[in-house]
Amino acid sequence: MVNEPEQRGLSTARESLQRDSRDQQSRRGFHKSAVAAGLAAMMSPVLSTSAFGDRKNSEDEKSPAELITPAAQATIDKSLAYLLRNQVKSGRNRGAFGNGGYSGGVATASLAGLSMMCAGHAPGQGKFGKAIDHCIDFVLKNVRDTGYIAKSENSNENMYGHGFSMLFLSQAYGMTQKAEIGKKLRMAVELTCSTQHETGGWRYQPRKSEGDLSITVCQIMGLRGARDAGIDVPDDVRKLCIKYVQDSQNKNGSFRYTLRGGHSTFAMTAAGVTSLYSAGIYEGEQVEKALKYLQKFKPAGGNRSSHYFYSNYYAVQAMWHAGGEYWNKWYPAIRDELVKGQLADGSWPFSEAEAPFGAAMGGIILQMPLNYVPVFSP
Repeated sequence: MVNEPEQRGLSTARESLQRDSRDQQSRRGFHKSAVAAGLAAMMSPVLSTSAFGDRKNSEDEKSPAELITPAAQATIDKSLAYLLRNQVKSGRNRGAFGNGGYSGGVATASLAGLSMMCAGHAPGQGKFGKAIDHCIDFVLKNVRDTGYIAKSENSNENMYGHGFSMLFLSQAYGMTQKAEIGKKLRMAVELTCSTQHETGGWRYQPRKSEGDLSITVCQIMGLRGARDAGIDVPDDVRKLCIKYVQDSQNKNGSFRYTLRGGHSTFAMTAAGVTSLYSAGIYEGEQVEKALKYLQKFKPAGGNRSSHYFYSNYYAVQAMWHAGGEYWNKWYPAIRDELVKGQLADGSWPFSEAEAPFGAAMGGIILQMPLNYVPVFSP
């Protein structure tokens, strides 16, 4: 890890690189410059093995500095400032973003910590280091003896909160290698693996039952992060959940809620194709059909889905992995919509799970071009 003066130097280097890269620099050039400036040093070896890889057909893509306009950067800064102001600073809920509801749960704390990491911050380092540490401590405190991550066994976050928390802890463990994080992350992974249904999916509660795609993708992303951080994830679990996702796709490229049927939505399709990318399936008919299906939902400042941030959280990852024109067209569209829709306090009025959740998700979405967090990388 780097010390405080070095961290300030890295932040300055990052800002300079963003300014200097406006001369049509490619993503490859940006990341090579970033490594040279020492940014990789504040992450673990996990970052250097995945986050600086390029995806297929990415040469014609716009650079991070072209995509993250001054207005977008101001929007990111306001969302992070909102999270910093609204984090509980003391008491039994220190690290959460409220004392009840979704704001007081592990999912929002995990997503907020990830949003801060997406800005290039690491646990214990710089302006957001203490806030990230508080997020970690809050989530660890809520890892139950069974490995289930939730404020209570009957938490309304269900396995969503568990999945997002695994994802966050996997990145924190990769960056710090702290034994306590590793121990509790392993417990969480074991809980997920032991509750997988024979068809490959997961449902709301931490027990074996026929799954749904939404919950299943949350577990897949958490398991992928843990595996990248060095935690054992059995191959049979991984293969079975990939099959579940593949079997959930319809002929038109969309993905349905359960294997038996159910609605096919923007959210399900974005989550489905992102999980295929996370499993290392980067091309083929299933991927192409899903990407084409998603095009009808490209942000245009019009009607917003009832699960706006959840949908766009996965959609921006899908387009990031797809690269090329998919990425060049999608990111500016969601960027401009988020810039326009943000409130003065740094939150968004259309969050489906309270304001801190939206602020965290919005920050992650807007910072995707920076490619700083390993689990969002190729």
